[in-house]
Amino acid sequence: MKNFKTLFTLAVILLFGFSNAQKIGVIDTQYILDKMPQYKEAEARLNSQIDTWEQDIKALQSQYEQKKSAFESEKVLLIGDQLKLREKEVLDLEKSIQTTLSLRFGKTGEINQLRANLVEPFEDQIWNAVKTMSEKNGLGIVLDKNSHVNVVFLQPRYDYTDKVLTILLKGTEKEKKTNKK
Repeated sequence: MKNFKTLFTLAVILLFGFSNAQKIGVIDTQYILDKMPQYKEAEARLNSQIDTWEQDIKALQSQYEQKKSAFESEKVLLIGDQLKLREKEVLDLEKSIQTTLSLRFGKTGEINQLRANLVEPFEDQIWNAVKTMSEKNGLGIVLDKNSHVNVVFLQPRYDYTDKVLTILLKGTEKEKKTNKK
């Protein structure tokens, strides 16, 4: 009788544990972002801005190289204050290039801020769609393939990327219909 109670209790605990197990799903946010036309447009604007900044940097570097070579060739002819003034011009231009590179392309540079501002609204949309999809499918945990979590193997039935994308694109289609009206 004692063994029966123990076995029955163990069976109830196991059944309860299995019934409350969390379902896990996986999505691919990069795939979703690539399929969103608004994101592509925003990314194109960002790349255009980056190209403009790179052209500015190249122009500054070209100007620096010209001034530096001119200074090096005229260095023997310059004396006193002229030498110091020309050397200061070259050094100031070099510092200007370094400062511009740091401000635009550094860790906390404008490019990272623009990229964060670009991605943030889309991440919010994806998060809301994931929340809707997870509630609809009863998922307790949703992982992202592109995050630092390594997904070694994934059966396609647990990949909810297309469902999230469908939710997002439905919202886009509704916006297009209201804009046309």
